[in-house]
Amino acid sequence: MLSRRLLVTTLLALAVAPARRVFAATPAFFRNPGCSCCEAWTQRMADAGLPVTMEDRADLNAYSSQLGIPAGLEGCHVGEINGYVISGHVPPDDIKRLLAEKPKARGLLVPGMPMGSPGMEMGDHKDPYDVLLLAVDGATTVFASHS
Repeated sequence: MLSRRLLVTTLLALAVAPARRVFAATPAFFRNPGCSCCEAWTQRMADAGLPVTMEDRADLNAYSSQLGIPAGLEGCHVGEINGYVISGHVPPDDIKRLLAEKPKARGLLVPGMPMGSPGMEMGDHKDPYDVLLLAVDGATTVFASHS
């Protein structure tokens, strides 16, 4: 009987315990100064349970290059989550998938600012776009496609 009581108590405690945060510390992201869509992306991340902070950085392209992002594939904001580089308007669900699958890669990229991506919503208008997986060697492959 004691083991049954312990099991029930443990299950109840787990059910009412607050959800653990995904990160030990809130990841910092950087954007071109004044970019308002980045704030909208930050809100989409928080809504999905992936809170991040956003700070201005005047040398964003140079910083992106330091992180191994190939020229021409930069997004308007960049940061790191659990050792992975995240650049541009990457959907939170794709980031969650990356963190769950843990591929041997540098991270995820959404080059440019595709309409309809998280933080770039414009009514019903949605441009198709790909989320790219950035390999350790700098090559990219499609991780997810959105339309």
